Amino acid sequence: MGIWFTEKQTESFGITAKVKRTLHSEKTEFQQLDMIETEQFGNMLILDEMVMTTERDEFVYHEMIVHVPLFTHPNPKKVLVVGGGDGGTIREVLKHPSVTKVVQVEIDGKVVEYSKQYLPHISSEYGNLRAELIIGDGFMHILNSADEYDIILVDSTEPVGPAANLFTKGFYAGISKALKEDGLFVAQTDNPWFKGDLIRNAIQDTKEMFPIARLYTCNIPTYPSGMWTFTIGSKSYDPLKVENSRFFELNTKYYTPELHKASFVLPKFVDDLCK
Repeated sequence: MGIWFTEKQTESFGITAKVKRTLHSEKTEFQQLDMIETEQFGNMLILDEMVMTTERDEFVYHEMIVHVPLFTHPNPKKVLVVGGGDGGTIREVLKHPSVTKVVQVEIDGKVVEYSKQYLPHISSEYGNLRAELIIGDGFMHILNSADEYDIILVDSTEPVGPAANLFTKGFYAGISKALKEDGLFVAQTDNPWFKGDLIRNAIQDTKEMFPIARLYTCNIPTYPSGMWTFTIGSKSYDPLKVENSRFFELNTKYYTPELHKASFVLPKFVDDLCK
């Protein structure tokens, strides 16, 4: 039968993958970190028994958290990434030539360290001169920032442990203050099958802070239920009103200009969470 890893996504449902070998296992200052090699999805990063990313399907999450907001903003120059220690989000941000600086604040330096070692394709842009890595608390970084960023990307784990503060109304208020007058943000907001209340709260809190608040989705096979959501809050720019002339060709595997707008078309049970 071999060795299998199972992420229990609820008390009665999980997803499982056959393991070739364990590459690294460590209790860091903040969380349990495991890096395993799987038969189906290659190397897999696991934090507190939850799948964070894999070599095979990582491009979906990283492209969708980045390119939707960066094409929505007409001239994104300074971008903040909260979390995202595997490096995939800054890799995608740096595909946009208008970006002069991307600041990443990751609370757990061990995630960065072992992603560089075992996920080199994902973490390939660490060391880029346009990127600054800060090992620290993203929540506090945002609270200490004002009128600084064009775009903020919240690339967090689920709302447990060190990421719990990143799903609060106070955090969204801090994001609004840290953004420039025409800024926008995107946060990953889990899945509608098991975390409907989280999505409902996130979109309602965003509506209170931003004149434009929308939810969009993508498909990630190793994430709970496969359907994943992102919440976007914008002070000025509507992701559904991006002019076609603003899009340019990118080296992507999932994101396209057509999908940009299509991803906001929601199944009714998901749309109901936004009302």
